[in-house]
Amino acid sequence: METKPIRKIIHVDMDAFYASVEQMDRPELKGKPIAVGGSETRGVVSAASYEARQYGVRSAMSGIQAKRLCADLIFVKPRFDRYKEISQKIRKIFLDYTDLVEPLSLDEAYLDVTQNKKGNPSATLIAKEIRTRIFQEVGLTASAGISVNKFVAKIASDYNKPNGQKTINPDEVVSFLEGLDVKKFYGIGKVTAEKMYQLGIFTGSDLKSKSKAFLEEHFGKSGMHYYDLVRGIHNSAVKPNRTTKSVAAEHTFNTNLTSEIFMEEKLVRIAEELSRRLQKHKISGKTVTLKIKYSDFTQQTRSKTLPYFIQDKALLFENAKELLYQERMKDSVRLLGISLSNLNTEIKKTVVVQLRFEF
Repeated sequence: METKPIRKIIHVDMDAFYASVEQMDRPELKGKPIAVGGSETRGVVSAASYEARQYGVRSAMSGIQAKRLCADLIFVKPRFDRYKEISQKIRKIFLDYTDLVEPLSLDEAYLDVTQNKKGNPSATLIAKEIRTRIFQEVGLTASAGISVNKFVAKIASDYNKPNGQKTINPDEVVSFLEGLDVKKFYGIGKVTAEKMYQLGIFTGSDLKSKSKAFLEEHFGKSGMHYYDLVRGIHNSAVKPNRTTKSVAAEHTFNTNLTSEIFMEEKLVRIAEELSRRLQKHKISGKTVTLKIKYSDFTQQTRSKTLPYFIQDKALLFENAKELLYQERMKDSVRLLGISLSNLNTEIKKTVVVQLRFEF
């Protein structure tokens, strides 16, 4: 019986990508704490430089809180077209080594280099060469994780950040996972980690000691997934064409909206933006979802599924408007978004959707 070769997977993760691009393009920002997105009175931080992170500033944090943590924080307007331009240059470097590149976002991707264009048997050396080329040709630093599957490579890439890499060899995978805090496991969020802590599961070793039955009892279908992960079993292939499950557009407002009439005006613009994205990628869908984020940062979604596919801005707006009036708003609104799912194709080119901020 023929055995499959051990896979060699690299996860490349750019270091503080948006913030690093801004510091590269504007030398006066180098070495300073900056936040991309948000402001000291409004909005949400999209990315923070490492200088800002030292103060506890993180992405998805309100601008008000970020400024409170770092009085010298400099807010910078996002330039997503520029980030996409840089991302495409980095992607071209990846493709010099393998066609099996799975982008997760503008700033990270998986590469399967088991068989590669350079004929180099060392994934560790390939990762080092890729990181060197990114620095020399683009001007930014990247970190990388190298291992036998995507799950372990993803964890490893965070190990020696920034501007570092870590290889977890096949015979090291299980012991590496056993020694990790379960909150470090990619895919185990804060809520699940807390639940595991309450069950006495603090490390990978603790997780490995639990039976399939125990894990399925407490975590349902995910239990089997965790059972395999801690044993280094994760067979998901690197997929160059990831399935697009939904496409969305959303806006954060400078001033909270209190009237549905004003919200309607914003939804028109959001529907137009979403329609442009859908038409560009030749995608349509049946399920329209309205996303609402209130002034207290709580979030609500309202959805409806149509019997036919749509991508037209007028139909997107009409359905989003219907959802808007489905029930009364519980508070003033700081963000609105429209997404379309239940799409007309199973395999489409990945659509990278970024938040649009108003300043």
